[in-house]
Amino acid sequence: MDKFADMTMFVSIVKHKGLAAAGRELGLSPATVTSRLKALEQRYGVKLLNRSTRHLSLTDSGALYYQSSLEIINNVNEAESLLQSGLNEVKGTLKIAAPSDIGRQAILPILTSFCQQYPNVIPHLYLNDTLTNITESGVDIVIRYGELADSSLISRRLASSQRVLCASPEYLRKHGIPTTPSELTDHHCLALFRSHEELTRWHFRQGDAHQSVAVQPRRFSDDGEVIRRWALDGYGIALKSLLDVQQDINSDKLQVVLSDYRVNFTASNSASSSDLNVVYVSRQYQPKRIRLFLDFLLSEFETPSW
Repeated sequence: MDKFADMTMFVSIVKHKGLAAAGRELGLSPATVTSRLKALEQRYGVKLLNRSTRHLSLTDSGALYYQSSLEIINNVNEAESLLQSGLNEVKGTLKIAAPSDIGRQAILPILTSFCQQYPNVIPHLYLNDTLTNITESGVDIVIRYGELADSSLISRRLASSQRVLCASPEYLRKHGIPTTPSELTDHHCLALFRSHEELTRWHFRQGDAHQSVAVQPRRFSDDGEVIRRWALDGYGIALKSLLDVQQDINSDKLQVVLSDYRVNFTASNSASSSDLNVVYVSRQYQPKRIRLFLDFLLSEFETPSW
């Protein structure tokens, strides 16, 4: 019984989203992969994968086994690297997913600085505004706005923030400044869509009062930086994280509207629902490069220079 080989096989199955593809990577026949996967599930008495002719997905037990296997494989690879080099060298891949806008403005320069200190670290930076499933994606670190739904993950706040409505001074001169949320229905709004969902219902709180407005956007994008660029170019009003647009506001390129209201994409009343967080699985068995980057990232956000 080679548990490490089983872990390697299972990680390959998840990575390639198929048993046949995993077999090709490992030099195993599809029948062998299927047989070993069945034996693995029988050994632990749990189902690890939901399988159909066209789709494969992790069960809760499978997600736990996958993440644990991935950590063990990474640690073994790092241990072998240290033994082979004879040095306590920081090297290997570092996979990070971040929202597009703050990713370019803040995470990219921080990652660049980190890799200058550790040139043998190979960064993978994924910039998108889709909520990344860290368990299934193989990403080491996810940076995201909002509260954490999965209690099995660790989340640490990088920066406090809030969401604001903003537009260029040119747009506001042409179309006027809204004074109530309901007036947004008469304005050109710029909307984000995420996971095929159009975020067109914006929520407003003022004290204990809550209301929502279904805006009629003139432009949509799944990229937060595109929304920001459209706002800067005078195409409408955007709902953005303050962290994304703070520099634009400071330089008078964008102007906040309806500042008396707390605005969000959801009806959440939590003060932390718009904060920027770093999310990861566990520090206990992380490769050194990941632990070092987390410490570096948290330190950089204490005294931001971007």
